[in-house]
Parts: sequence; C-alpha cells; structure tokens
Amino acid sequence: MLCTIGDLIEDVVVWQGEATHHASDTSSRIERTRGGSAANVAYFAAASGLSARFIGQVGADRLGDQLIESMREAGVDVIARRGGRTGSVVVLVQPDGERTMFPDRGCSPDLTEVNGSVLDGVTALHVPMYSLTGGLLTDIATRLIAEAHERNILVSIDASSVSVLEDFGISACLALISRLRPRVLLCNDDEARTLGIDALPQGVANVIVKRGSRPIIVFDSTGRREIHIAPVDHVVDTTGAGDAFAAGFLSALAATGDVDRAVQAGHAIAIRALSSPGATLEPMGNQE
Repeated sequence: MLCTIGDLIEDVVVWQGEATHHASDTSSRIERTRGGSAANVAYFAAASGLSARFIGQVGADRLGDQLIESMREAGVDVIARRGGRTGSVVVLVQPDGERTMFPDRGCSPDLTEVNGSVLDGVTALHVPMYSLTGGLLTDIATRLIAEAHERNILVSIDASSVSVLEDFGISACLALISRLRPRVLLCNDDEARTLGIDALPQGVANVIVKRGSRPIIVFDSTGRREIHIAPVDHVVDTTGAGDAFAAGFLSALAATGDVDRAVQAGHAIAIRALSSPGATLEPMGNQE
C-alpha cells in the first residue's frame, strides 16, 4: 500500500481561453476539484487500481466532507483529523497547458495526532516537502518517516515547489533531506536545478528528475543516467501530472525494486493525467 501524508484541499482550476487581459475580463472555464499534492498522489494510485492511504487534517466543514467523500469514492483509505478550515488552491492554467498556483492551505499544516498503526500494511510512505517545511504537520511527518525506516518501508520525499524550497532555504532543505534519508527524492528539472543536484545528496538512494517530455534523469549509486519515456501527443492540463507519476512510480518501485520499470509505470499514469482536466484521470476507454 502507498501511504501519503499532507494536504487535502480544494483546487479551483481556471482554464484561460485566451491571453490575460490585465485589469479587464479574460474568457475562462472554471471547475472545482480535489487537490493537495499528498491527496493527489493517493488519488492517482487508487484510481489506477492500486492500494492507497491518505493521512491529513481536513476542515470541519462541508467542503471537507465533500473532499473526503471524493477520495473514498476513488478507493483511498482516508485517515483524517477534522478541525479548522479546509484550504483551497487557485490553479491558473494558461492556453498552452502550463499552470500557476495560488495556495491557501487552510488547516492542513495543523495535524497533531496520528497513531503509528497508520503505517500497518504500508509498503511506501510518500511525503511532499510541503509537509516538512512548517506547521505542526512537520513533526508528525518526521515521526512517521522515522517509524517507516524502522519498519523497512520505502520512504519518498517530493521537492514540491521551487518557491517552497527557496522560502525554507536551500541549505536547510538539503540538510533536512539528508537527515530524513529517503530512498527516493522526486523533483522536476527546476527543483533539481534549485537544489543544485548533480549527484546523489547524502542519505538519498535515488533521485528522480522529471523533465516533461525529455528523458527522466536518475541519480543512483552508479552515477547519472537517463531513461527515455514515450511522447505525450495531447496535453490538456499539467495539473497533478507529477503527482500521478509519483503514484505509479512508487507503487511499482515498492513492488519490484526496479527503478526503470517504476519510471515507465509512473509515466503511464502521468500520460493519462496530462490528457485529463485538473488532477483527475480519464477512464482508459476515453483516451485516444
């Protein structure tokens, strides 16, 4: 089972129909969906038929009820502490499919109570950097990572966001990652560049660098290598594609131990996410 800890919030996705008209109207289409990096990874795993669990704090409000229900309907085992206000993220998707996010995490960083039994049956624990850089949630996530190591559970950290890394401090991020000793560090090209990764950081077994349509870079004990991936013919929305990759990659890696096979499994789910609006998956039969 793949377990994630972090945010379950609402995504307000705004698809621009044209270039932005500053200080005026810009045609758009707006939809509200489930969001939060940790929640997305768990959702993508479950929606792909894999076993997944999500841990987090969700507001004691109607929006929180709806988000938890949507996760459970997708097949996710949700362990949520309720209290406070559920957060939201405005995702602005430009006509070329690229997105900019405006997050308000609400009560997500306030998680304070988690029983160690939440790791029962878990083969991989995935923690976004969002969950490690502030708030009470950081202490809980750090404790679960330590317990995961004791249980020989695969631990993964996602670099999450250039702005999160820069706000926390690059040296502090690298020191934290080395101290937490994840088997896998996931990042995109910009995040890897920000962290200055050109070899394995201390304490990390594998770094996976996602680069859009270009080959994925892997750093491991043998050095640096590239894994070629299938091209994506049609991109509807990049929102959640990295989370979709993480879901497939980590589930496959925990099951097989084979990084190359895990990269292809992650990319297969990411392709479906790129062809779907928001952080969702179109059914297999609806894909061209």
